[in-house]
Amino acid sequence: MSFYQRLQNETQAERQYLLEVPLIRDALAGKLPLESYTAFLTQAYHHVKHTVPLFMAAGSRLGDQHEWVRQAMAEYITEEIGHQEWILNDLAACGVDQEAVRNSAPAIPTELMLAYAYDTIQRKNPLSLFGMVQVLEGTSISVATPAAEKLQSSLNLPGKAFSYLLSHGSLDQDHIVFFENLVNRFDDRATQNDIIHSAKVFYALYGDIFRSVHTGVNEIPQPRENAA
Repeated sequence: MSFYQRLQNETQAERQYLLEVPLIRDALAGKLPLESYTAFLTQAYHHVKHTVPLFMAAGSRLGDQHEWVRQAMAEYITEEIGHQEWILNDLAACGVDQEAVRNSAPAIPTELMLAYAYDTIQRKNPLSLFGMVQVLEGTSISVATPAAEKLQSSLNLPGKAFSYLLSHGSLDQDHIVFFENLVNRFDDRATQNDIIHSAKVFYALYGDIFRSVHTGVNEIPQPRENAA
């Protein structure tokens, strides 16, 4: 069995737990209100803007024997630079003040997920960051495009309000193939175990972000009154 397949098998329960979050179910059914969609985008902005710094931090902790991994991380960085600005543009299309979001603080669950990501890089194993890749990109493939299509219809928003979801649904299809080929080269059992463990944690933490959005725990900047 390849490591990628082992990773899928051993995180199946955690992945299903995430996909059963009410916000995801409502989005796929086209029943998500605008406030929840913009709240989701706000939290996405706060964690997506850390993608590049996280890969840079992880790459700086790798030894010479993992130079090939560092090169792969450089490719991820090239692909991910500036994606947080796509999210701000989507929010603007929904009538939300971009600068208010840019200057806002993340919700506590978002901050906790980021804290865990930085901590596991520094404290445990920088390769554990690939557990986050498994969660975020795998989730995008499953729900991003169908959710965007349903929400565009139900919320009557322009296509430019869904550039983040629509681009990541298709973009992450290519990323996951790259990811599969990459992680299958990790033949060290301890590293494999670290990635599986971090993926399980990220599934739980990412799910908490969705739950906080759905229950209104976090506050988001309100749409401008004169928004188009």
